[in-house]
Order: sequence, then structure tokens, then C-alpha cells
Amino acid sequence: MKVSNNILETIGNTPLVRLNKLTKEVEATVLAKVEYFNPGSSVKDRMAVKMVEDAEADGRLQPGGTIVEGTSGNTGMGLALAAIVKGYSLICVSTDKQSKEKFDILRAVGAEVIVCPTDVAPEDPRSYYSTSKRIAEETPNSWYVNQYDNPSNAIAHYEQTGPEIWEQTEGKITHFVVGVGTGGTISGVGKFLKEKNPDIKIWGIDTYGSVFKKYHETGIFDENEIYSYITEGIGEDILPENVNFEVIDGFEKVTDKDAAVYTRKMAREEGIFAGNSCGAAVKGLLQLKKHFKKDDVVVVLLHDSGSRYVGKMYNDDWMRERGFLENTVVTAEDLVNEHENKPLVSVFAEELVSHAIAKMRKFGISQIPVIKDNKFVGSVDDSAIYQSLVDRPELSDAPIASIMGPAFPIVNSGTSIEELCKLINKDTPAVLVKKTDDSHHIVTRYDIISAMS
Repeated sequence: MKVSNNILETIGNTPLVRLNKLTKEVEATVLAKVEYFNPGSSVKDRMAVKMVEDAEADGRLQPGGTIVEGTSGNTGMGLALAAIVKGYSLICVSTDKQSKEKFDILRAVGAEVIVCPTDVAPEDPRSYYSTSKRIAEETPNSWYVNQYDNPSNAIAHYEQTGPEIWEQTEGKITHFVVGVGTGGTISGVGKFLKEKNPDIKIWGIDTYGSVFKKYHETGIFDENEIYSYITEGIGEDILPENVNFEVIDGFEKVTDKDAAVYTRKMAREEGIFAGNSCGAAVKGLLQLKKHFKKDDVVVVLLHDSGSRYVGKMYNDDWMRERGFLENTVVTAEDLVNEHENKPLVSVFAEELVSHAIAKMRKFGISQIPVIKDNKFVGSVDDSAIYQSLVDRPELSDAPIASIMGPAFPIVNSGTSIEELCKLINKDTPAVLVKKTDDSHHIVTRYDIISAMS
């Protein structure tokens, strides 16, 4: 019978999958090393078990002990699998920017999870670096993993991931692209591949708010480069010992928005349900396309599974709140579809100005069309009302017809966004869109700005 003795024996030998749609503008062959096929759903399973077994071998980890580690979630999952099989307790210390799913999964496999603030310096006692070290010092019979500086991290990828990629590509790989966090994957794989063929280029994907790219290019650790970012799993505000800059040929930075957008694109266009840092890696690869030639074989490593991010990058509301949701806006109908279920707010010419103010306040709007005899005869906006009331406060009880401006232009739903931009200006803050069912919806300056940003 072909049987694994425990779940740890299923780690590794993950598939190499050709990317097709996302990379159609790249001349080279692009292959994805899909690491969520590991039992813990990420590349971190490899190094987690390696670090545990090396610590067991040299006595740092004793039977029945407690494993303590600071983790963004994936290393914690790999450590949890090892702890279950080998009989250890596990305490994972993480940051509040990580997805809730990661914490839920860690707790589901028996780990204790402690959450620390993200926006503090590494040396701050509240940081997850400092907190994990303190807990390890205070916990009897414990071992602090320290994946950032633990050499077993990079060794795992030198011994496993690098050889797998070399064998799967039959030595034809010319470029390796991977997101960089602790540095173990890029350093271990990079070292192995460079030993096989020094001409292979190793590219690290970084994020804005991280120090890697500038340090690699200038040797300067610039604290001004450090600020909070959303992308999970890559980038650092420290220089981990596992980052071997000598085997890295270059870094490419990817924005939070692009990382999130391409995470979703990969699922929808390639059927690969991968995590946030994977979207960053693929977008970084596309930004580097000028470095790849027709006969090149580019391997991009996809770190983890999209299951960790269903409440974030794969959630429309979360994406929309951050301005990350990409909508293809071509016509007026595309714009009004966002609020087509909401009725048009209007006022009658005979109503009082105070009524218009009340409606603006109630619905959180700035422009309202004015109706008389079932026709649009005028409009009011908050700036016009403000100026009128500043000059003559008594107009609050006057009919709207006395202060209204020209009626908003009316366009059909097929009107292009370019034509809308010509109509909406400093004198005309909105237009009305007439749909095929004769209903009307308003498009404002804000709608145009949102669509173009």
C-alpha cells in the first residue's frame, strides 16, 4: 500500500503549473510552483518541519516542550502540524493586520494565538518580535523558533524546493521570482539554482513600506522607507539573517492594490486560488517582463492558499472600502449599476429650500434634480444652497424654484465615460442617466472620480 505514516510525509513535491492568460504578454514560458498543495496550504510547511527537526536533533527542543514563534500565519500552520504529530504545544504571536482566517485556522489546530499591534517598531515591547521572545523566555521548556534568523529556514529550501524546481524544469529554468519576507525561500532556492547554473536570475518581490529593495541597491537601511502596508507575507522593517542578498539579482516593488487585484485575477483567469503574496509575485513578474526573452523559463513561487484571505482580498466589500476593486467602467450604465437599486432622490419646485437640505442630510448627497409637472426643470446642489443662505438666511423658507439652477443634462445609458467627462464640470456637477426602462439615475463628479481612480 502507498501510505504516508503521518501528515508531515506529504510535504513537498508540489506541482509546477503553466500560467496562460495572466502572462499572455510575457514572451517567456511562465510556470507557477503552487505551494498550497502542501498539507498546511503553504510553502512554510517545508521550513517549519526542518526547523523543528533540527532543534530536536541538537537538543534545543525537548520532549513535551512548547514551541514559540512570531508568525504571519503560514509558518504557524506548519509548526502546528509538526507539534501535533510530534507532541508539542505551540504559541503563535502575530500582528493585527493578518487575516482573521489565519488566526481561526491556527486555533483550530490547537495553537494558542496572541495578537500584537502592527504599527510599532520591532524593538517596541508590544511588537510581535519582542513579544514572542519574551514569551519564550518566560515559558518553561520552550523553544523560540526565530524563523527570520534560523538557518534551517533557508536550508530547507536549498535541500527541497530548489532541487524540485530544477528537476521539474529539467534544468531549463532561467529566472526565479518569489516574494521575500523572512528570506528563507529566495535564499535557499537561489543558492541551489545558482550552484547549478550561475546565469539563473533570482528576483525578489518586495512591497512599498519595506526596506529590502533600497537596501539591496544601496546598502542603506533607510527607516524613511518603512511605513504600514496591507500586503501580507512579504516585506520587512528589519533585515533577517536569512536574506542572502548575494544570491539575489534584484528586487521589484508591488503596490498593495496591485497585489490584491492580481490575487483575484489569478483565481478568475487561471483557476489558481492563491494568497495575497502570490498576487504580488505574479504582478511583480509582469512588471519585470522586459527582462525575459522568448526561450526563457520563468518560475514564480506561489506561497499559500486563498483560503487564508476569503474575508479580505476575495471579499468585494473589503476591496471596495480600500479602493482596490477594479470595475471596468465604459458607459454611463456601468456607473449607475453601482446604485441602480436606490431610487433617484428629487424635490419638487414648490418645496421649500429647507426640505432639500433635509433630503441632502438624510441621504448623504450633494446634488438633487428639481421636478415640476413630471419634468426635470432645475437642480440644486449644496454649494448653491450654502451661498444663498449665507447671503439671505430667510431663503430657507422660500420655494426651491427661487434658488434652483439649470436642470442636469440627460443622457442615455450607452453614453461613454469620455462624453460624461465633457458634460460634468465646475458648472455642471451631475448628469441624469435615462435607462431603457425609463428610470433615471444620477451620476456626479464623485462617481466619475471613483471610476477613474
